[in-house]
Amino acid sequence: MSAINLRGRPIAITGASAGIGRATALACAAAGMPVAVAARRTDRLDELVAQIRASGGQGIAVKVDVTCPEECRNLIDATVSAFGSIYAVYANAGYGYERAMHETPDEEIREIFETNFWGSLNVIRPALVHMLAKREGHILMCSSCLAKLGLPYMCSYSATKAAQDHFGRGMRLELAPHGIHVSTVHPIRTTTELFDEVARRSGGSRIYAKGSGFFVQTPERVADATVRCLRRPRGEVWTSMLVRLGLAATVAFPGLTDRVLARIKADPQRQAST
Repeated sequence: MSAINLRGRPIAITGASAGIGRATALACAAAGMPVAVAARRTDRLDELVAQIRASGGQGIAVKVDVTCPEECRNLIDATVSAFGSIYAVYANAGYGYERAMHETPDEEIREIFETNFWGSLNVIRPALVHMLAKREGHILMCSSCLAKLGLPYMCSYSATKAAQDHFGRGMRLELAPHGIHVSTVHPIRTTTELFDEVARRSGGSRIYAKGSGFFVQTPERVADATVRCLRRPRGEVWTSMLVRLGLAATVAFPGLTDRVLARIKADPQRQAST
């Protein structure tokens, strides 16, 4: 399959005010894609659009809370109105927190699913109307390497990412006959504001803290891998083959995995240093 020329193919990206979403918006614009960036922090979106336009790209900013279906529809409508069509949508908005399940109120679990999982479907559904009509398009969801593994204190976050992963696989097969690609993106530990948000929501961080080293990557690395996937679509986007293979081994050896995770739970510094 020859590479897809992305120039002139519009994309809408949620969670674009910082981190992976922002880096992906810049990378897509550099590839020639008109970009609609969405988030709740409009001041940051305006700065991002100004940077895109200053570099010769096309961009618009739309204030969106992904838990509101109407605002997600407005994002897709604004993209089509500004650029004439929509080729891709990247459901990237999300957050996490650390808390034991038995200490987590039901409402907090429902809220994280509303943002991370339902927020993805809220933006995908209206985009699909246009993609199905044209019989082409690309849906991406920013899942996580933790979609393949539930961590202690992070089971709510992991579950939302697993839901994205499972829906992504099923949709990939459902939509392929309609000419629509579906990809899930699985970052490992990435230097974004997610860590700060986890700490803020959790009153500190046991495991999912900022770190440095071989298993920490930049949002730009994830963004570049995502643009490569847009050019040559594939089902899953990974930026660490070692982590991918390691997570595959956790399925084959669940008992060993539990013992390793129990050691990390007992000594959080082991996780923070990786």
